[in-house]
Parts: sequence; structure tokens; C-alpha cells
Amino acid sequence: MVDAHRTFVIVGAGLAGAKAAETLRAEGFSGRVILIGDERDHPYERPPLSKGYLAGKEERDSVFVHETAWYAGADVELHLGQPVTAIDRAARSVQLGDNTVIHYDKLLLATGAEPRRLDIPGTDLVGVHHLRRLAHADRLRNVLAALGRDNGHLIIAGAGWIGLEVASAARGYGAEVTVVEPEQTPLHQVIGPELGQIFTDLHSEHGVRFHFGARLTEITGQDGLVLAARTDDGEEHPAHDVLAAIGAAPRSALAEAAGLDLADRAHGGGIAVDASLRTSDPHIFAAGDVAAVQHPLLGTRLRVEHWANALNSGPAAARAMLGQDVSYDRVPYFFSDQYDLGLEYSGWAPPGSYDQVVIRGDAGKREFIAFWLKDRKVLAGMNVNVWDVTEHIQQLIRAGGQIDPDALADPSVPLESLL
Repeated sequence: MVDAHRTFVIVGAGLAGAKAAETLRAEGFSGRVILIGDERDHPYERPPLSKGYLAGKEERDSVFVHETAWYAGADVELHLGQPVTAIDRAARSVQLGDNTVIHYDKLLLATGAEPRRLDIPGTDLVGVHHLRRLAHADRLRNVLAALGRDNGHLIIAGAGWIGLEVASAARGYGAEVTVVEPEQTPLHQVIGPELGQIFTDLHSEHGVRFHFGARLTEITGQDGLVLAARTDDGEEHPAHDVLAAIGAAPRSALAEAAGLDLADRAHGGGIAVDASLRTSDPHIFAAGDVAAVQHPLLGTRLRVEHWANALNSGPAAARAMLGQDVSYDRVPYFFSDQYDLGLEYSGWAPPGSYDQVVIRGDAGKREFIAFWLKDRKVLAGMNVNVWDVTEHIQQLIRAGGQIDPDALADPSVPLESLL
């Protein structure tokens, strides 16, 4: 029986929100659990949207966090296709788009992020795409298949993870692909220039063309359809479709309007939370892409936009809402699949934070582990086509001790022996 005297509301029906609801029930919470999302689809996971589902290797039903019947069985009240328009902190209530008002005792904001938009002429053309939601992936999957059939050309703005994964999927369908990137290598903000060339070579071998050191300035078309994309160095690229993959921004407007503290841009923006994922309001918590956490392990405020963070921070926030002692100190983690290359990345090593990159294995064969070091301490590690080492990499990061770079580079030296 549900105790109607206590109500926990979750705004954001993505992975973080769904796992938070699951955890509340698993931990014995007997009050009302209300999960509100502005999409009509049930909560789903986002990695397949740029990987298996987009590539046509996974079915649509495989993306959902729970089977549809789970929510009723767990007494989780779903409000789908319904945005929250306001938070009244004094009354402890949220207002929905249809003016329904719902009271909360505790509130979790898991509103996620939204794709950054190209601010150039031509973005209103039919063939301009973003990839963040399942509906986007539904549409883009059909587009890529059509481009492959018709020898069509896709322009991708941005050589980050999403841009490269979509490029891989597009080439799998047979589409022509050009990636426009302002830096000189892909993934510059994540792995730096030292390893970016590996991904340039990988995609070039599969027929992707790169245009580095340039930005899109205009998308031209006729009768509402894309014809070409122009760059700031004066070049014009024929195109049938354009994907904007230039990053994502936290959906923090609701929190800002409610007067909650936000993180500054230097820390990625988002809703500022402490290590227990509590906002500046003791009754409100935040998790997933929108939460900028004061990270106990890394000693900085950090906002992480990856699947593992949603998977783990939603349950952590749920436990904190129940009054449990929570310190969210997960090592940031993500994975990517591109052609026959699979990788996992653990840690946090933005450009300028490290002084050495150590390679363990054969980078030429794309079977290696890369480590980013500062003062001989491991900040991050990325294993490429090398498996079952993530736990050891994360242990090295957590240990924070100085390590001999030569031993770290030597595959005959077990990683666990370096702890």
C-alpha cells in the first residue's frame, strides 16, 4: 500500500530519473513516487541512440530502462509528454504544462541536457538534425539508410563522441560523410591532440573526410531541402543532410527560475549540488547530466554527461532523499564503439591538466591503454580494444600515488602491482 502522506517527485524521465524511482522502491520507500517527463516515450537509455539502434543493429524496444508494466507494478506514477513549467519552493510544489499542481516532500531534478544549436543561416531546413532524443534517433536512422541507398552526403558539425559515432553509423549504411571540426584533431577537449590522430586515421580508413580548423557558417538549400554547407574558410561542401554535434547544454532553466544555485560555466554549468547531490534547497536534489557535483575524489565541481553518471547518480540521489549518508565519488566513466574499435575511458583529464601521456600496448594496432598523468599521478585512462582493465585503471586514479611511467607503459608489469 502506498502512503499518500509522503510524496517524492522526480522531474525528468530519463535513465537517472527512472533508476532513482527504482531505487526508492528497492530501499523500501512506501510513499508516492511521481515521475514526470516531457517526452511521450517511457524512460530510455541514450547510448543506443548513437550506437546500436542508430546503426540498425538493435531494436527500438531494447533502449527502454524498464518494461512498460514495471511502473504500474512498482506504483510509480508516470506523467509523460508533460513538462514541468515552475517550481514553488515555498509551497513545495511543481506546476505542469496543463496547470496541474503536484505537492512534493522531496524533489529530484533529473532534467538532463539539450543539444547546442548552430547559430547560422539555414538551420530551419528539413535536412538539419540534432541527436539527443529517441525521436531524433528514429528520424536520423531513416535518413542514414536513405543516404546510403542514394549515395547521399552527410555533413557533421563537430568531431566529438556523438559526431564520430554517427559518422561510423552513417558509413555502415554507405552514406558519404564529411566532418567539420574547428580543432586540428577529433575529441580535442577530451583526449587532447596526442591521441586524436588515431581517430582521424580510423575514420579516414573507413572513408570519412575531415575538414579541420573550420566552422560551418551557412547551410544552403532549395525548396526547404539542404544543398550544401559553407565553412568560414570559404569552402562549400555539397550535402543532403547536416547533423549538429557541437555539444550539449544542461537543462537548468527550471532550477534557475526557482532560485537554486547554479554552477559557473568554468565548471560546465548546471545545478550546483554537494557530494550528496543536494541543491541549495535542502528539499531538492539533482542528478544526471544537469547536476554539477562537488566531487569528493577529484576535489572540484564537475558535471558529467555520460550514461554511467545517469545510471549511478540517480540511485545515489534517491538514497540521499531517504536520509541516507551519501558521498557521490564515482570515477567518471564512458564508452564508445566506432567500427571495430571499442573503448572505455575512466577519469578526468581536460586539456592543460596533465603533463604526460603514457601508452601501454600498440597504438598502431589500436590495442592499447592510454594514461594521462600529472606529476606521475594517473588522472585518467582509456583502454582501446583491451578489456577487463577498467577496475584497475579506476583503482590507480583513486589511489592518487606517484607511478613510474616506464612501468606503467610496460605490458609485462601487471597494473594491479602498481597500486
